[in-house]
Amino acid sequence: MKWIVLCAGLLIAFGAVTMLLSKRQVKSAETAFPPVGQTVSVSGRDVHYVEKGTGPTVVLIHGASGNLRDFTFSLMDRLAQDFHVVAFDRPGLGYTDRVDPQFESAFGLNAESPMDQARFLIAATRVLGIENPLVVGHSFGGGVALAWGLEDQAAAGLVLVSAAAQPWPGTLGLYYQATASRVGGAVLPVLISAFVPDSRIEQGITSVFEPQDPPEGYASHIGAPLTVRPDTFRANARQVNGLRPHFVDMAPQYGSITVPVEIIHGTADTSVPLDIHAIPTAQAIPGANLTLLDGIGHMPHHSAEDDVVAAIYRAAERAGLR
Repeated sequence: MKWIVLCAGLLIAFGAVTMLLSKRQVKSAETAFPPVGQTVSVSGRDVHYVEKGTGPTVVLIHGASGNLRDFTFSLMDRLAQDFHVVAFDRPGLGYTDRVDPQFESAFGLNAESPMDQARFLIAATRVLGIENPLVVGHSFGGGVALAWGLEDQAAAGLVLVSAAAQPWPGTLGLYYQATASRVGGAVLPVLISAFVPDSRIEQGITSVFEPQDPPEGYASHIGAPLTVRPDTFRANARQVNGLRPHFVDMAPQYGSITVPVEIIHGTADTSVPLDIHAIPTAQAIPGANLTLLDGIGHMPHHSAEDDVVAAIYRAAERAGLR
């Protein structure tokens, strides 16, 4: 009996220490990487965005485990020379709220679909007075861009950068399944935020860029510690883990997309493989233009920025925005 009481006491103490460390991590991350833009309200929910430049509007949508700082590193400044550029934090990531309170429970299973996210951000653009922008999506954000393109008269054109777009074979593995489960989703993000060292976060940044290296200064700019805040980590895991069924529904509709579409993808991308995602998507969308980047990995908007900028300008010209 004494051992049971002792073990219970140790477990309670460990839980208390874990919660304290997790809260410190959240405070530290948000102090080091505060919001860099403004917020707009959609049905009482905050959407964090940054805007720059004048001209036709280009909307930038980041990928999984990211935030809008991925675009403010360099791409946004380049595009702002000729465009009005708006970068959003996706729902649950960065400083944007979840689309609906139903997704906020630590023990819940559901997360926003690409279409939920697209409609939420479309509403945000319209509050800002923006209609039919050119929509650029990277990775998971490419799936959101495709959902945006499926909404009638919602986009002037699409640029899909290393975009997740198709249902893939197999599963994402135990890590995502555990984190997206009820108990795992409640417990694991808190443990990760409390105990994962900065070196592991930096390794994650390095791995997503392979076979290239992150540009100098990227790791200190991106605000990666924001991603391991428990609520953010949980949102990301559940969105990614639940993504495949939404592509099962979306992919057969890609043939109905009539706006200009530029697809740009690295041949060395192992995160979102070219043959599973980009090639069949280019074949499905009438008039889509596919650009392959030889030897480039998952982050071409940094590793091959000139090519991505060129694709955005092509899409804008095809859409009659320039």
